[in-house]
Amino acid sequence: MHVIFEEDGHFKAGSILSETEATAQVEAASGKRSKVKAANILLRFAAPAPSEVMTEAETLSAELDADFLWEAAGSDEFGFEQLAQEYYGHAPRPAESAALLLKLHGSPIYFHKKGKGRYRPAPAETLAAAKAGQEKKRLAAERQATLAAELSAFRLPPEYVPLVPRILIAPDKNTLEYKALEEAAATTGLSQLRLLDRCGAIPSTLDFHRMSFTLEWFPRGTEFAPVTEPVDPPELPKSSVRAFSMDDEATTEIDDALSVQWRDDGSVRVGIHIAAPALGIAPGSELDRVARERLSTVYFPGDKITMLPEALIHHYTLGESHDCPALSLYVDVASDLRVLGTETKLEQVHIADNLRHETLETQFNDASLKNPDFPDYPYRRELEWLRDFAAVLEAGRGKADTVDRVDYNFKVDGEHVRIEPRKRGSPIDKVVSELMIFANAHWGGWLAENRVPGIYRAQAGGKTRMTTSPDPHVGLGVDQYAWSTSPLRRYVDLVNQRQLISLVQATDPVYLPRSEALFATVRDFELAYDAYADYQRRMERYWMLRWLIQENVSEVTANVIRDDLVRFDSLPLVTRAPSVMGVAAGAKVRLAISAIDLLDVSFHAEYVETVAEAPDSAAALP
Repeated sequence: MHVIFEEDGHFKAGSILSETEATAQVEAASGKRSKVKAANILLRFAAPAPSEVMTEAETLSAELDADFLWEAAGSDEFGFEQLAQEYYGHAPRPAESAALLLKLHGSPIYFHKKGKGRYRPAPAETLAAAKAGQEKKRLAAERQATLAAELSAFRLPPEYVPLVPRILIAPDKNTLEYKALEEAAATTGLSQLRLLDRCGAIPSTLDFHRMSFTLEWFPRGTEFAPVTEPVDPPELPKSSVRAFSMDDEATTEIDDALSVQWRDDGSVRVGIHIAAPALGIAPGSELDRVARERLSTVYFPGDKITMLPEALIHHYTLGESHDCPALSLYVDVASDLRVLGTETKLEQVHIADNLRHETLETQFNDASLKNPDFPDYPYRRELEWLRDFAAVLEAGRGKADTVDRVDYNFKVDGEHVRIEPRKRGSPIDKVVSELMIFANAHWGGWLAENRVPGIYRAQAGGKTRMTTSPDPHVGLGVDQYAWSTSPLRRYVDLVNQRQLISLVQATDPVYLPRSEALFATVRDFELAYDAYADYQRRMERYWMLRWLIQENVSEVTANVIRDDLVRFDSLPLVTRAPSVMGVAAGAKVRLAISAIDLLDVSFHAEYVETVAEAPDSAAALP
């Protein structure tokens, strides 16, 4: 006796070797034996052979019309053998019964399975909906195949124009556009990025990098919803000082300003004045949620994404000729530049001038400091005194820097870039950095001394981290360091400013010990701040490669740092050049530049020759 049975959702045929009331031992044509439950046996027959029956059944099943069978089946539940007899008009042969069974099972939108070999025709409206869905899938599959073929031929279908770079960065993998791209990438052997580039989907590598970053970190866009300009508390006292700031021309978020008051006894009172947006951004408010979500301003060559809306920045930035709310740290300094005492105030400060680096650097510099006959300029006396005081503060940290270093400014104008060297440690840098370090260290100590929670930036073992503990910052040489001087640009500073204001006003701190809000801010800030810094570095590298192309530079000189790591002379670019291996650290080499790829932000540097051998002190280089 032979049988057709169901196993794992498939119909199979075989011969019974032995049988009980509940099961049968069945051998297939392949020789495989299976133990089949009686409930899964659908058809029994004596002849012909099982393999012959299934072969013929598959042929017959392919000839059957599911629509005709659905019409013929009526509306009631039926067994497959019953329908086979009605369809063929005679007692069906095993192959005919099996053919009906295969067709019914393979047409689930027409026939709903109701039990062992039994089915019910689908209701007309259900069948119509299923057919429409099936047709939609068919058309989608055809469209997907067409898109994949176009992409494989390196032609860009118009559907992809608005999808780049989202389809690469945050794709919806259920769309037929993504499936077609995936299929075409497999066909061509290219990555999806390279395939789309070959198709011309990335006309601007600059736009691609910018959009990729904003899609990941600003998925709802970088624009702000309209906000109402905040109102300052009316009780802020007005300071008598006239303060000035020092920033580059593009700076709009002016967080800090300085003032100098001369005293008859030769001592000086220095004011470090920090913008006070914490007065207008209430914890948990809509503005606070915006700042908390962004966590920091993002800087990159040619542009920036601010942490706060323009209206709020305009209200709290320390703009010249305005009386601005400020958190001020006054430092009393003796005539020999010793710090005598400090005082923190919340007040209105008059900002007399916003000095800009572009102008100030031509007046206040190392050369002018050494030249008593240099023409006078605004705030000359204050700046020269502040430079001397900054040098004392720097030495007090044990961090006096005598190494000449060069920074670079990126000036982007459309598609053109200028990369201008700027000596690090200029008098302007020294004054601003030392006084801000002093304020951040002092205010961090003040918070710790009063057991008011804050967020600190600590460094040990060469690793820098954010923490809620007042741990030392070894790199700066201070016992604790709480970022507090850039509240318009960093959310951590805004949080710390709220805590400092509570100390000034003798009120309960906004954030209590072991505050979950503080811990969450630390965690999220580090992730965002690192990502923003990575993006800034990537875009600086991008513009350096653009500069090499723009200036038609094919060779550069560089210094070997160690192994195959080199630092360019004319750009702030450090890269690996494997062909430099074996050249002594400290040597100056000439490198040939090729294969610049603005999409990967990569290039190849090949050793040409050694321009200058390493000095004897090369072994001491880092």
